[in-house]
Amino acid sequence: MAERVIALKKKIKLYALSTCGWCKKTKKFLDDNYVEYEYEYVDLLTGAERERVMTEVDRWNPRRSFPTIVIDDSQVIIGYNEDRLREALEL
Repeated sequence: MAERVIALKKKIKLYALSTCGWCKKTKKFLDDNYVEYEYEYVDLLTGAERERVMTEVDRWNPRRSFPTIVIDDSQVIIGYNEDRLREALEL
């Protein structure tokens, strides 16, 4: 089967931890559905870069739990929730 890319006009940012099973599951879901996204493994960042990213996470998720998925800088999904992801991404 040829690879297909879903042409969503959505900006998706995944904040994750490299050791988090739910984060890996979220990343796999996005990959399996050919969704383009950016991601940050927050636990692998250091210094000012980590502070900057944690400030971004805090804006969307004051509890700072992972995964945190931000869609179009207007919607956030906290934790792995396939139904909410499908709905938000129109899959």
